[in-house]
Amino acid sequence: MVAVSAARAQTPSPLGEWQYSAGIALKQRFEPHPPRWETLLGFGVEMLPRFEGSDRYYFEPGPTIDVRYRNIAFFSTGEGLGVNLLRGMDYRAGIALTYDLGRQEGTDFRLRGRGDLSASPAAKVFGEYVWFPLVVRGDVRYNIGGVGGWIGDASAYLPLAGSEKFFVFAGASVTIADQNYLRHAFGVDAAQAQKTGEPQYTPGGGVKSAGVGANATWIFAEHWFLDAVAAATLLLGPAASSPTVEDKWQYALSLSLSYDFR
Repeated sequence: MVAVSAARAQTPSPLGEWQYSAGIALKQRFEPHPPRWETLLGFGVEMLPRFEGSDRYYFEPGPTIDVRYRNIAFFSTGEGLGVNLLRGMDYRAGIALTYDLGRQEGTDFRLRGRGDLSASPAAKVFGEYVWFPLVVRGDVRYNIGGVGGWIGDASAYLPLAGSEKFFVFAGASVTIADQNYLRHAFGVDAAQAQKTGEPQYTPGGGVKSAGVGANATWIFAEHWFLDAVAAATLLLGPAASSPTVEDKWQYALSLSLSYDFR
């Protein structure tokens, strides 16, 4: 049995995209005939920065949901609602509808005057391939409203340890975004500069960040999972140069308890 991460997506987040689906591509190799339905439900808490570039953090509790129909379709708080259009023992690729939580200026005094970025759906195209034990992954997302723009990730991860009861994955990723995304997330227009006292800043597109992370799963009883997820991300390029950034290093931690109903 290969454990699957139960990390919850809280985009934007320092967690790498691969951390929301760690183990899925490898699972097909070791379980080529999965049950028709697989359902994992749980609850967890995450520690996240108050906004991208913040040096202050908060804790957010919430549910974890991962429902899969064979190796065809899925609904997950990590990966969204999607379909694996291409699938095999060592690969999968597909489309999904996920979400971005946006940003509310009332959540932190440093955001006052910068305006809100509404929560929005995001369309995603993704693909994974296994060169055992390495898994490489890429995805591109388009935010429909909210922060807007295109953002994509290239990542690789592999299992560091594994048994019937305990799994550890570790990996790294690079994130690239277009000008539209970075302008809304890290830019300062004339009106915002007047309200905040920050200098005007209009970033172009480019590399947004690079990060490393690890996922650990402990199956401590039949059907019961305990997941711990951690990540450290360094803002780069246009994002790092923004006057709104307090700390280029961004961190995330997640701990969740889940039950597998199969």
